[in-house]
Amino acid sequence: MEPTPQGATPSVVDDQQASYAHVARQPILDRKQQTIGYELLARESATSTQAPAQHTRASDTALLFHALSSISAQNLFGDKLAFINVRLEDLRAEHLEIVFPERIVLELPRAPHDQAEAIAEAASAMQELRDKGYRLACGVHALTAPYAAWLPLLHFVQIDVLALPAGALPVLMRRLQALPSLRVIAEKVETQESFQEYFDAGVHLFQGYYFARPQTVSAKVTNPAYATVLQLIDLVNKQAEVPRIEEVLKHDPTLSFKLLRYINSSGFGLMSEITSFRHAVVILGYKKLLRWLVLLLATTPGSSAASSQARVAITRGRMMELLARGLLSQEDADNAFVAGVFSMLDVMLGVPMDKALQEISLSEQVVLALRERQGSFGPYLRIVLACEREDWDEIDRDAALLGLDERAVALAHLEALAWAENLGI
Repeated sequence: MEPTPQGATPSVVDDQQASYAHVARQPILDRKQQTIGYELLARESATSTQAPAQHTRASDTALLFHALSSISAQNLFGDKLAFINVRLEDLRAEHLEIVFPERIVLELPRAPHDQAEAIAEAASAMQELRDKGYRLACGVHALTAPYAAWLPLLHFVQIDVLALPAGALPVLMRRLQALPSLRVIAEKVETQESFQEYFDAGVHLFQGYYFARPQTVSAKVTNPAYATVLQLIDLVNKQAEVPRIEEVLKHDPTLSFKLLRYINSSGFGLMSEITSFRHAVVILGYKKLLRWLVLLLATTPGSSAASSQARVAITRGRMMELLARGLLSQEDADNAFVAGVFSMLDVMLGVPMDKALQEISLSEQVVLALRERQGSFGPYLRIVLACEREDWDEIDRDAALLGLDERAVALAHLEALAWAENLGI
């Protein structure tokens, strides 16, 4: 657990007019030195080795939001546990409502001056979090009398190897061995001698420079249109019909990408992949979607606007959807829209398409179209791209393959352009 100074800004910085999210991770190992989880740590830059100077709800919100929606839980902790620092006053904060809790371990700090009121209030919130499925961890202060109410609620006790007085380990371990439900983590293990001492004492888990220093994972942050986020918050707050919400989601490819990556994140805990916006909205429900949108708003600059890349992506998606109507099912027409929108994913993320596709779960046919221009949606995407290049021979060839005439293609192209124009893109 890193120090938790007061006050922070989200760990996102501008780099040549692009924003990036940075989250460091340090592995936590078992007695066989197999990784069971990672502690996630806020970073202000890709080269920073320390947490931000200040630590607030805003910094914790940014850390968790970017871990799930910008970098993705899969890239940060995969199928392991994620250990995250949290302030006592934020145990009921909104950002803890957007994550599937059974993969998350919340690391609690000591109450200021061991204040009885703060300890009691935290215990009440800890019980609620435990009931939701979160796991809880804190330091050896939990073994002292003021924190008696915390002890039954904890899953992990963390020992700061560098701070523990000489000779105190045997006494401490005898106390912990009387609490078999607790797993003990030795933190800040920096030498072979230290590791061996705590291993021989019976400690279950280990973390520190002896095994690995924190490694920073960075990702380009593409911000959705500010007005679109506000519009969606209004619709969700009014519990508008799902098709209406889905229609607004289609207006902003960045927002759509973030939503699908978030809901398919390994931190969300779904057993199957969600590949359509409508399904994502239904699975999330109004309450969780509203919370996610509010946190998205908090991490979106007010000056952000849909870029020319977003305009191209939206136009492609709309044109593919129009061409697919009447030829494919409604579900496949929706997926054609997804394929068109995400055909700009590599450009929006600034990485090759193969790498971009590792960041999000999409249906096999959509992936096939994006990678190879093949499959159910490949011909539609080829037509759209040929329209941008004004390659009439290719348009005629693929249109004939689908049973479309030149007029239908031209009308779909014009309607898609007009649709994007009407959106103000």
